[in-house]
Amino acid sequence: MERLQKLIASCGLCSRRTAEQWISEGRVTVNGIVASLGDSACETDVVLVDGNPLPRKERFVYLMLNKPRGYVTTMSDERGRPTVAELVDCGCRVYPIGRLDYDSEGLLLFTNDGGFANRLMHPKGDIAKTYHVTVTGASKDAECLLRRPIILDGYRIKAPQVRLIRSSGQKTCFEITIYEGRNRQIRRMCEAAHLEVRRLCRVKEGPISLGDLAVGKWRYLNDDELRSLGRES
Repeated sequence: MERLQKLIASCGLCSRRTAEQWISEGRVTVNGIVASLGDSACETDVVLVDGNPLPRKERFVYLMLNKPRGYVTTMSDERGRPTVAELVDCGCRVYPIGRLDYDSEGLLLFTNDGGFANRLMHPKGDIAKTYHVTVTGASKDAECLLRRPIILDGYRIKAPQVRLIRSSGQKTCFEITIYEGRNRQIRRMCEAAHLEVRRLCRVKEGPISLGDLAVGKWRYLNDDELRSLGRES
């Protein structure tokens, strides 16, 4: 059970204040009885406003995709390139939270919950994003150069966390954790460190890890993951 005005507002029909006004004006009935301000109802009750049933409450969906290279992070592309929307067939229209560029791969979150997406993308959210980056041209100073809090778009980024994973021949792989989402930030950091990116894969966003999800596949976030992101399931 929840307050009637909250139930009406949650269906997207109006604000809570407007719903309270409608209830006070006698425009709302619950199971055929004119409602009063302070009444409660549940989703199984028949709630009518001006004789019309409430619209169906939108079902929010939260999922992750292991994005392959060669896909753009948009719902459609005027140049005809493959889009991430083609990979997510969950039965409703969901949108990516943030971006991964065409040549990047890895963890990409999706939802149809706009408030949830905005909280995750807000600059004050401070949500860490971790990448595995394979580069060429690494010198002995490369790790130190990548740790520098350089200026991008007139903004000094927070010092990233950098860890060497492996080095073999001309290729070196670093794990890099950043706290902003500047356009092509990792690639620009590598360019400033005189490194050429060969592969860029996001493996973690906040507390959510890519794990063993296969490339091109998606799955729903579980209850624990949603709670860790501050969203009650």
